[in-house]
Amino acid sequence: MQKEKKCYLGIDVSKSWFDLSVITVVNHQKQGMLTERFHNTAAGLKTMDKWLKENKVPMDENSLLVIENTGVYHRLIWQYCSEHNLPLYIGNAAHIKWSLGITRGKDDKTDSKRLCDYCYKQAEDLKSTPALDSVLMQLKDLFTARTRLKSQGNSIKVYLNELKLSNNKEVQAFMEKAHRSAKEGIKKSLKAVEDQIHKILRDKPELKKNYELLLSVPGIGHVTAVYMICCTNNFAGNISGKQLASYCGVVPFRNRSGSSIKGKDKVHKMANKDLKKLLHLGARSAATHNKEYRQYYERRISEGKHDLSVINAIRNKIVLRAVAVIRNQKKYVNNYQDAA
Repeated sequence: MQKEKKCYLGIDVSKSWFDLSVITVVNHQKQGMLTERFHNTAAGLKTMDKWLKENKVPMDENSLLVIENTGVYHRLIWQYCSEHNLPLYIGNAAHIKWSLGITRGKDDKTDSKRLCDYCYKQAEDLKSTPALDSVLMQLKDLFTARTRLKSQGNSIKVYLNELKLSNNKEVQAFMEKAHRSAKEGIKKSLKAVEDQIHKILRDKPELKKNYELLLSVPGIGHVTAVYMICCTNNFAGNISGKQLASYCGVVPFRNRSGSSIKGKDKVHKMANKDLKKLLHLGARSAATHNKEYRQYYERRISEGKHDLSVINAIRNKIVLRAVAVIRNQKKYVNNYQDAA
C-alpha cells in the first residue's frame, strides 16, 4: 500500500542566508520538524535542492512552501520554486505575524519554524503564488528605478530653491552650475528607464493589452496603469475589485462595538500608500476634468459630504472600473448622460 505523504515548508529569508523548516505528514501522522540553513545564493539553492531530495520532499501539489515578502531577497527562492514546480505562497509579513498570536523572542531559525507551523495549519486556505515572470519583475525594477530617480531630481530642485533664500547671486550661480550635470544625468536616466518601460509594454502582448485597457478608465494615466500592473502581477489570480480597493486603502470599514464605540466608517491605515497617492491624484484630476466625476463631486459636496470623503469614493470607483475592464477584457465605455 502506497503511503500518503504531504510536506509543509517554511523559510525565513535574509540577505545572506535562509533557514528552512519542514513538517512531513505520512498517512495523516505528523512527523518531527526538520530545520536547515542555506546560503541565499545560486550555490545555496543547489545545496537545498539536494537536501530536499534526500528528505524525499515531493515537488508537486503534495507540498507547500511559505515565505514572507522581503522585496528582493526572496527572488532566488521564488525562481527555484517556479522552475521545480514547488507550490509557493508569498505572504504578507504583518498578516502572518498577527495570525501567530502572542509570541516571545525571535531569531531566524525560530521564525522559519513559525512559518512552517503557519503553513501546516493554514494550508487549505493558502493560494499558491503565480510563477515568477522575469519580464514582469524587470518592469517592477524599472518602475522602482523611475520613482527613485524622480525623487533624487526633486530633492536637488528643492535644495537649490532653498539656497536662494540665503545665497548671493554669485554663490547661487556656482551651486546651480555644480548640480547641472547631476540634473542632466538624472533626466537622461529617466528617459532611458521610461523608454525601456514602454518597450516592455510593447513587446509583451498580455501587458500591453491590460495597460491599454487601464488607460481607457477615467482617472488612470500611464504611471498609475504601470504601477497597478506591477502590484497585481498583471492582475493574476482573478483579483476582485473589493480586494484591490482594500489593498489600496480606499474602502471604508465600520468602527462600532456594542453601545460604547460608535465611530465613523473610515479607511484602514494599512494600505499601499504609493498606489493610494496615485489614485488620489487621478481622482482629483477626474473630479476636475471628467464630466461624470465632476457632477458627482459637486452633488455630494452640496449634500454636505466632506471633500476627502467624496474623493475617496471616486478613488473607489476608479479601482472597481479598472478591475472590471481587465476582467471583461473590454475598454471602458462611458454611458454617462447628464441628468435631465
